[in-house]
Amino acid sequence: MSAGSVGEVEPVPSTKQLLRWSEALAGIARTGLGFTESLYEQERFEEVLRVAADIRVTVEMGSDGAEDADGLVHEWLGSVGKGVPGYVTPKVAVGAAVGNDNDEILLVQRSDSGVWLYPTGWADVGYSAAEVVVKEVEEETGIEVEVVRLIAVLDGLRIGISRIPLYSLVFQCRPVGGELKAHPLECSDVGWFPLDDLPYPLAGAERWGKHVFAALRGEPIEVLYDSVRSPVWRGDPERD
Repeated sequence: MSAGSVGEVEPVPSTKQLLRWSEALAGIARTGLGFTESLYEQERFEEVLRVAADIRVTVEMGSDGAEDADGLVHEWLGSVGKGVPGYVTPKVAVGAAVGNDNDEILLVQRSDSGVWLYPTGWADVGYSAAEVVVKEVEEETGIEVEVVRLIAVLDGLRIGISRIPLYSLVFQCRPVGGELKAHPLECSDVGWFPLDDLPYPLAGAERWGKHVFAALRGEPIEVLYDSVRSPVWRGDPERD
């Protein structure tokens, strides 16, 4: 049956796709507002923000959340800067794949979502990415580590570990000291887990799991990164 034929079922965009489209539209509009001096363009960019907000609240809250779209628009407008500071880019997070001599991986359960993930946190100004990794692991788990190598650069929206645009830099680390203890505010639990008995739900594991575990086994690997989609805004719905 040819495309567009009667009775053909069109694929439905996934939640991840809709959120990514919403955030992309909002980013384009906020960047445009930061650079333009044209009143006409300002009005058009603000209208794009309203469309992006409608998409996001509908995905997250259904039709009953439509009234919250105005609040999201105001939040986005409040973050608009002028010129280069107003250019909207993904945030940067750093994560640590820490393995021990018992073939276990260090994981934390996030207090805000209940989801498990490798220790991760926002990049701090004044720190290198590797320095943030060391700091975050100790703060979240009590374990002191040294960085071995960079093993992945991932888009948080694409792999489902974030609802905002971010790039996650994942480093392989080895423990060198400390005592296991969950951060009292950020983590509800923390622990070492064998690779055949991982906790649930484990965010994005279908994307990074095999790669991280291969790294922890000492296998030679390349840095994992997200593929280039064609076309970018549709790509492969199974891997988006």
